[in-house]
Amino acid sequence: MSDDIFKGYGLRVELKNPKDFNLVVETISRIGFAAKSGKTLYQSCHIFHKQGNYAIMHFKEMFAFDGRPADITEGDIARRNKIAMLLEEWGLIKILDKIEDSDPIATLKNIKIVPYKEKNEWTFEAKYTLGNRK
Repeated sequence: MSDDIFKGYGLRVELKNPKDFNLVVETISRIGFAAKSGKTLYQSCHIFHKQGNYAIMHFKEMFAFDGRPADITEGDIARRNKIAMLLEEWGLIKILDKIEDSDPIATLKNIKIVPYKEKNEWTFEAKYTLGNRK
């Protein structure tokens, strides 16, 4: 694996099962922050695949990776770290970049996870669209 493929953006990960990419994409699309009113969820992170390598990135990291302006906060990184940890806990990925005790990690109260069985009750919006490099 090339250590510099993501140039310091995101957390490098590997899939537990290579056939699970679409499952990870679907799962991560149901994790983010909820609108103050209504049932709209804004996706916080994406799994990014490039040249056989994978990374979990906050949507602002995706903007920065594309060379677009992005104001990435410690809270954004904390949410990214917690979401990656959840995906690992659920057996979907293995985190290759070690998350240190000193790294920011969000609590579950800062993240909304829409259960799969409630998916049809929600509207999902992504702040970043893969392949859209405006």
